[in-house]
Formats: sequence, structure tokens, C-alpha cells
Amino acid sequence: MKNFKNTLQIGIALLALHSCFAHNTKPEPVFGKQRLLKVETPKTEKPAKQYVKIALLLDTSNSMDGLINQAKAQLWDIVNEFTHAKCGNDSRPDLQIALYEYGNDDLSSREGYIRQVINFSGDLDEISEKLFSLTTNGGEEYCGQVIHTSLKQLEWGKNEDDLKMIFIAGNEPFTQGKLNYKDASLAAKEKDVVVNTIFCGNYEQGINSKWKDGAISTGGEYMAIDHNRQVVHIETPYDKVIIQLNSKLNKTYVSYGALGASKVAAQSSQDNEAYGLHEEVAVKRAVSKSSRLYNNAKWDLVDASEEDEFDVSTLNEKDLPKELRNKSTKEIEKYIAGKKAERTKIQKEIQELNKKRQAYIAKNQKQQKGELENAMLNAIKNQASNKNYKWE
Repeated sequence: MKNFKNTLQIGIALLALHSCFAHNTKPEPVFGKQRLLKVETPKTEKPAKQYVKIALLLDTSNSMDGLINQAKAQLWDIVNEFTHAKCGNDSRPDLQIALYEYGNDDLSSREGYIRQVINFSGDLDEISEKLFSLTTNGGEEYCGQVIHTSLKQLEWGKNEDDLKMIFIAGNEPFTQGKLNYKDASLAAKEKDVVVNTIFCGNYEQGINSKWKDGAISTGGEYMAIDHNRQVVHIETPYDKVIIQLNSKLNKTYVSYGALGASKVAAQSSQDNEAYGLHEEVAVKRAVSKSSRLYNNAKWDLVDASEEDEFDVSTLNEKDLPKELRNKSTKEIEKYIAGKKAERTKIQKEIQELNKKRQAYIAKNQKQQKGELENAMLNAIKNQASNKNYKWE
């Protein structure tokens, strides 16, 4: 009987030990006996990353210089609007922009006079650079084909919560070309992409040439703008200070890797391009650079240090800027932390000044905002509400 009890106790102990391993538990001593305590692994689920994906399809035929200039001037207004956007799960969406040109004689007739200028990208400097590279020349404008091409070439993703939009702008009949715009609209609906049309000219003329029909078939919006209208800029007492802060902001970037030197040059170049259009455009770009959407983790150590997988010790010394070579890991981390603190301070100053700037503009603005900007922002907000986006 004694042997049986011993055997039974051993069996129970073995079963407990097996249960411990099988159910991720560990024994905890309680008054000399073993009590099994289950180890709970905390679940920290991050909300799924959401994207706002916008494809701009711009007519670059001879008559569209005004449209291109409006797009250059108002890119930063659109970017800045999304710094205030929140998804339904209270996360912040990432903004990606793609750019196509069509209707230009310099483009391949075999491709339908269509060119992808830039694939979906969140690199704001690169988007700006590509936009400023556009030139106009007469050609055939095939709206249905350029919509279809952008749907086929771009990775739109399958997340139903993403906001996916095409904005196509031009001034020729929407029906031109072999590919029917209605077929392109069906393809857009299958990918949950909304097509918005911007006719450059008279509102009724755009309706008659099927631009409105091209929009409503996907639940999009039809707009008509005066693309030759000069963008109205309102100067404020805060502009020059913001531009000065932008120069200080640039000095907080710590370039690294193969892209480093060229990207620093591109950053400065796009500052100059914006300033060349108007001081106010440079101010708006500076505001964008003070936001979360201006992220350069691929070439800047400060932004890269915010990435989960970033590890200073794995950096190759030859990829570091001269001031960080032959430095210890701790010294590099301290340097990055210092630049980060400096950047955060400058960005906060720009944001605070921009609030005052916006209040000044609201008080003194007698004319409407830019034609293209108004058209796009109104459509974006209307369609974003269908995806449970909100603005703060």
C-alpha cells in the first residue's frame, strides 16, 4: 500500500510537470507544496497601420502650365492637412503619393503618352522633386487609359480601411483614347479606389465632356477649376521666423549610408524650389517638415533611431558621417539624442508659430484658397468620413 501511494504521488508530480510545460506554466512553492501558476504573456496589439494613398494624374499638355504651377504651390497645403488626420482606431495614417503625367508629346505613344513619374512614396522631398521636374508639351490626353494604368501599376493594397483615391486633372474630353473610361471606373471600384475628376475649365463644359460621369461612377467628386488663376499667398509676420527655423531644422539631420549625401542635397534643393515659387510656399514646406509625415529614416540617424529595429552597434563606420567615425556606441547614441532634442524643440516652435500664422490668415483672407487645393481637400475630407477618418 505504501508503494502504491509513493507511485501515485510520483505520477501526480509527473502529470503536474507535464501540465506545466504543456500550458506554459511554472511551479510556485506554497507552504512546502507545489502550486501551478499560469504565466500570462501580455498582449500588446498595435492597431493595423493605415494608409492614405493618393495618385495624382496630371495633364502635362501645352495648356496645363497653370495646373502644374498650382500643384507645385499647393502640395504642402495638402500634406499639412493630413498631419491632423486620425483613423477610426485613433492611429495616425501614413500618407503616400504617386504621380503620373499624361497627354505630353514627349512621352511614348506606345504607352499612350503616359508616364509614371513616381510610385507610391512617403518621401516628401522626392515627391516635391518629381513634381518640379514636370514640363508641358502638346499631346493626346487619354483619361481612361491613364486611370487604368495607375490602377494596374500601383500597389493599392487590400486593407478596406485605407483611403485610396485618384485625382485626375485635365481639359480635354474624358472620352478620348481606345480604353473606355467606364471600364477603368469598374477596375477602380474593384480595388476600392475612388476616382475624383478635376476639369480645368468651365463647369458645364466639363460635364458635357464626361468628366463628371467619370467621377460619379466610382462615388468620386467632379470639380472644375480655373487652372490659370494665380495662387493667392497671404504674407504674415511669422513667415521669416519660420524660414529661419527651417534652416536650423536642417542642421539637426544626421545623414548616413549610401543615400545620405544626396538626400541632404535634395532637402536643400527642394527648400530652394519652394522659396523660388513664393516665400509662403517655403513656409508651408517648413511646416510640413515639422510634422510626423516628414520622415527620413532611410538616410537620417535621428529618424532611424525611432524605428523598432534600429541598433547603433550594427552601423558600419564607413556609412557614418565624419563627425561620428571612430566614436563609441555610447558617444553616437548621445550625439543622436542631442540632435533629436534640438529637432523636437525647433519643430515645436514652428508648429506654435504656424498656429498664429493660420489665425492671421483666417483674419485677413479675403479671397478663396488655391483652386486645386480647395478642390482636393474638399473631396478628401468628404471621402475620408466614409472611412471613419476625422480631423483634429
